[in-house]
Amino acid sequence: MTYEENLNSTMTDNTPNPPDQPIGRSDMPFLAHIEELRWRLIKAVLAVVAGTAVGLYFSDYIFHFFVRPLGDIKLHFTEITGSFYAYLKIGIYFGIVVAVPVIFYQLWQFVAPGLYRREKSKVIPLVLIATILFLGGAAFCYLLVLPFAIQYLVGFGQDIMTPIITIDSYISFAGIMIIAFGFSFELPVLGYMAGKMGIISGRGLSKGRPYAVVIILIAAAILTPTPDVVSQLLLAGPLLVLYEITIVLVRLTGKKK
Repeated sequence: MTYEENLNSTMTDNTPNPPDQPIGRSDMPFLAHIEELRWRLIKAVLAVVAGTAVGLYFSDYIFHFFVRPLGDIKLHFTEITGSFYAYLKIGIYFGIVVAVPVIFYQLWQFVAPGLYRREKSKVIPLVLIATILFLGGAAFCYLLVLPFAIQYLVGFGQDIMTPIITIDSYISFAGIMIIAFGFSFELPVLGYMAGKMGIISGRGLSKGRPYAVVIILIAAAILTPTPDVVSQLLLAGPLLVLYEITIVLVRLTGKKK
């Protein structure tokens, strides 16, 4: 049975679901879950592709906005295709950002049937909150982290060296940083979803705080595109604060025993 047939049979079932019981596809075979996940991913990718097309069309405007954290630092390119790939990357990063609501909606629609009926109605507010958190993380990186990190990193050795920053390296650095900060700020939403599903608890998160600090530091080192400690700490600091917020949120809204 395909995913659509199974879903239709579930929707046409006349047996009422109690409001305190999970709804959805608990009786679906494993392959049907994989098929649904595939279609959710396809829709998310198509949203990114559509956003990328829009980003490429307005790439000139986005480029001028993208390079503002550089200040007076000039960019160069050393290859014939350097500027082309830079604009292509700008379009892709823009596509990811504008597709964030669709990505979160598809993710929530995939996991929501495992929750209770009254919780499924929260899909729109949760998608809105997740989008706001992502944009908040991206803005935090763009306005505070990028200018500080650029000045700090470029300032090394200027008395004996002349920095020549290529446009491709800067676009990659800034784009990955912005995307990483945006998704990192989703920690409270992920904690809320996991708490509702009974996967985690506030007490468990509190006991695991020492391990969480180590994991956050490792994640910050992986997510930041440069090996400098400053950029890693600028990402790890907000994540530690968000972890504490997640503990409180899960304690208030998590699944009760």
